[in-house]
Amino acid sequence: MSLTMVERLLEERKSDYLQQLFALLKQKSISTTNEGVRECAELLLEMMQSCGIQSRLMETAGHPVVYGEWLKAENTFTVLIYGHYDVQPPDPVEEWQSPPFEPTIREGRIYCRGVGDNKGQLMAQVLAIKTYLDSFGELPVNVKLLFEGEEENSSPHLAAFVAEHKELLACDLVYTSDGPMHGSGIPSVELGVRGILGVEMIAYGAKWDHHSGNMGNIAPNPAWMLIDLLRTMRDEHGRVLIEGFYDNIRKPTAYELDLFRKLPFDRNELIEQIGYPDIEEDSETYYRQVSLEPTFNICGFHSGYGGDGSKTIIPAKASVKMDIRLVIDQDPDDIFQKLCSHVRKYAPSINVLHQGDMRPSRTSAELEIVKVVVEGVGNAYGIDPLLVPGVGGSLPDYVWTQILGVPSVMVPYANADEANHAPNENMVVELFYKGISCTCHVLHQLGEFSKKKNDL
Repeated sequence: MSLTMVERLLEERKSDYLQQLFALLKQKSISTTNEGVRECAELLLEMMQSCGIQSRLMETAGHPVVYGEWLKAENTFTVLIYGHYDVQPPDPVEEWQSPPFEPTIREGRIYCRGVGDNKGQLMAQVLAIKTYLDSFGELPVNVKLLFEGEEENSSPHLAAFVAEHKELLACDLVYTSDGPMHGSGIPSVELGVRGILGVEMIAYGAKWDHHSGNMGNIAPNPAWMLIDLLRTMRDEHGRVLIEGFYDNIRKPTAYELDLFRKLPFDRNELIEQIGYPDIEEDSETYYRQVSLEPTFNICGFHSGYGGDGSKTIIPAKASVKMDIRLVIDQDPDDIFQKLCSHVRKYAPSINVLHQGDMRPSRTSAELEIVKVVVEGVGNAYGIDPLLVPGVGGSLPDYVWTQILGVPSVMVPYANADEANHAPNENMVVELFYKGISCTCHVLHQLGEFSKKKNDL
């Protein structure tokens, strides 16, 4: 079966599809402040229903899930498409070149909060289903869609929702389009993410701030307490010294290592991307560090006075916030307990607070279904996609691989410089259309795979 009709319809409907995306973009859906979230869910529900997808809102302990399905037959391959309709706050608003919730096209890019992360990629999925249905009258496989409203708030209720509705969400594969494409511009199929553990450590000195001269050497400084503790946790080479921190890390397979070695790498481009000149990594070192190794990052440190001029005090309190990226098979609960044990040993007066976590996830690169997705993506873009065993960021991918127990693939549709979470978030217009086409090609390829399986 040819997809010529799909491509023809997509070409005819480009303007209409862009306006539908704009309508969703204009609706705020900031999950951390609960601004417009339910209104956005209701709008998305209407859009999905108008595309021929049986859809409904489903409540969680937080923001609602928008669930949809188009079911072909019981014994047919089933793919679950995941995405999120919530967005980050637009701050700092003054750095936007156009209003953050008024989609604006400049030089072939749509600028708007949420266009890349994740509404543009989400709408590419929804509109792909409409395009395929209008072309052939049916889909080649069973399709279920789950769009949540809390991903930008670490998806606190997604795992419980999936566990409660395992029968409804039963599938053979989860397909996600989120995040940026590879910096080379080559499409990619990604098979895993790092997990994350957030912690805050708080140290207290005297009951209030003191004059640094009058009470210097007398009142304790809690900032130094934290600094001394942190020195016991990490050596000068970056290795974490917490006992047992590296115990459960799964070694990559030879095939996975070979895939990493084949990924494009441009050191000068990396330097420009991060704005720091002293980068010595080669390709293998870079991908190993961002995908296969955990991090121990200080993302915030506060104590004393940080305003203009000087205020000579001994602060009464100091705090440090950390995000610790974890790799397969590190357990966030286990790592948190080991960190707490370390603190009790070296600085028992310091309080440790758990600030949320997400488990790491990995799908085997050697599965037959992964090869099917790779073929579909390659057909859409006219180039073999990169097969990436794991990426550095964190998504709730574990709910699919560990709760539903199915393979999960991620195929980003947004440009590498989408500036998600930052001012002037953007998505290249043609990549939005290409995402629609890619979804159609992947569904088509899954249908061919399903037919072959049923014929055996």
